[in-house]
This record gives sequence, C-alpha cells and structure tokens, in this order.
Amino acid sequence: MTSINKTQKKGKSLPPKLIIGLGKFVWTTLWQIMMSKLAPRNQSGEYIRPSSQFRNSVKTGGDSPYQPAAGRYTLYVGLGCPWAHRTLVVRALKGLEDAISVSIVVPSPDSGGWVFNTPEEGCQTLAELYALAEPGYSGRSTVPVLWDKETKTIVNNESADIIVMLNSEFNEFAKNPTPNLYPEELKQKIDSWNEKIYANVNNGVYRCGFAQTQEAYDKACDELFTTLDEIEVALANSRYLCGDQVTLADVRLFTTLFRFDIVYYGLFKCNRRRIQDYKNLGAYLRELYQLEGVASTCDLESIKRDYYGNLFPLNPGGIIPSGPDMAYLGLTQVS
Repeated sequence: MTSINKTQKKGKSLPPKLIIGLGKFVWTTLWQIMMSKLAPRNQSGEYIRPSSQFRNSVKTGGDSPYQPAAGRYTLYVGLGCPWAHRTLVVRALKGLEDAISVSIVVPSPDSGGWVFNTPEEGCQTLAELYALAEPGYSGRSTVPVLWDKETKTIVNNESADIIVMLNSEFNEFAKNPTPNLYPEELKQKIDSWNEKIYANVNNGVYRCGFAQTQEAYDKACDELFTTLDEIEVALANSRYLCGDQVTLADVRLFTTLFRFDIVYYGLFKCNRRRIQDYKNLGAYLRELYQLEGVASTCDLESIKRDYYGNLFPLNPGGIIPSGPDMAYLGLTQVS
C-alpha cells in the first residue's frame, strides 16, 4: 500500500484552476469561430439574419416567365425548419398537394449544409442545386426553395413570398381554393402583425439562441416575451390574430410556437415561460395544430433531431432530449 501511495504522489496533475482556464479559452475560441459561421453578428453580438437572394414570383398572366401550373414546381424543404414549415402549412390548407410536389432535404452534421437522401436534378446537396440555378453562386443555401422544373432554376427562396404565391396564384389547381389567407381588407393588419412577429418572435428566438453577448441575449429575450405577452392579451378577445379567420399572420406565428416548448425554451434559452403556460396562446396553438391537414406537416422527431443533433455550438454533446410532453396539442407522445 505504501509503495503504491508513493508512486501516486510522484505524478503531478495540472492545478484545477489552470485546467478550467485552458478549457474555457479553447472552447470559447472555437465557439466564437463556429458561431461566426453559423450566425453572423454585429458589433454588439446580436444575430443578423442574411437576406434571401432569389425573389422572383409565380404570377398569372403578364410577362412573368413563371406561370401557375400543376406539376411544374417543387418545394424543397427541411422538416425541422420553421421557415420551410410555413410553406407546407399553406400548401396543406389550400389543398395543393397534387399540384406542387415536395422534396425533403436533411441537415448534414458534418458539412453543415442541407443534403438530399437521393440525388435531385443530378445534385447531392442543396448547395449544388443553388449552383445549378446560378453558376458561381456562393451565398447561403437555405430552405424553403420554390423550384421550377421547367427552367431548372430557383424561383424564390423567401418563405414570406412563397406563402403569398401559394395562397393566391394556384387556386385553379387547389382542392380548397376558397380560404383566402391574405384578404385585401385585412392586409394592413396582417402586415402589421407580421412585421412585429418576425422581428421579435420568428427571428427573436434565433436572436436569443444565437446571441454572442449577454447584452444581446437580454435585449432579444425581453422583446420576445413582451411580444408574446401582447399576443396573449390580443387573443383574449380574438380567435385568431386578425379576427375570426386564419390568415398568413397565424401561419407565420404557428411554426415558431409549435417549436417553442420543444427546442427554443431549452436550447435557445427562451425559458421564462412555455407556450403551454399561456392560457390563450396555448389554446391558440392547439387550435391551429388541429386544423385539417396541419398536423401532417409537423414532424416532431425531425425538429428535435435537426436542432439538438446539428447545432453543434449550442449542443456539443449532441444528446437529444426525450421530452417535452406535448399532449395538450392532441399528441400522445413526443419521444
């Protein structure tokens, strides 16, 4: 026993303080490098979302090269992405499943980009599809993408534009052409909500999760929950954001609310309150989820896998949580 103790005493370990300091330095440096690629920031450490680059429109008549047609267009989407999810919700509400096809891309944890399970248009990755549409393209390759199979190009990669087109330009081919999610008489109110919700909620959760300073996080978190509280009050006297009918404002809010308790509450540090803790917002989310066709667009496993499994700087261990319990939506299990 004595000889063993003497042997052990000969070995010296680094002081814990030095180990901790070195670990913090290495991890912080690597984290800052990775975050600079994942989430562009300003000098205050606030996340700045880059603008979409393809902004053409499918439009009936006129000289638009992109005319509405059944079978001509494909939506490229990632099931975990809230921006892409918007397009799937509108496609379902309008009954456009037979008119506009969908192709799923998945995030690659190694390359950090979207990839196809099987090649599309001769491409293995979404970046290659972007390069096919615009040779030499070096920007971000994001979803959703509205792809024109006839001209082999990207029509649009801005979700806010695409859902307007799906609402109005494909009614001839829609199973449910009657619902108008962007009626003229409500456009001003819809646009007002969209502007506030985009900045403080849709992008606000990302501004919390991707903040690179305490000050940037505190500002984003305050604005997020101030807006959620305002929506909670508004929904006390209104079934939906703009009255008694579903609009694009509800669609745009829904995809963020659906992910909130699952990933944003924990992974993005948006943990002051859950959506299910709000009386009106919780009921509102449940009603939107239970609209015909909407539940089929929601893939809980993909959402958890895409966020927890692929955002390495936020979850380096890659462990995917088993919860939360989302039974209040009408779901029996989230595993």
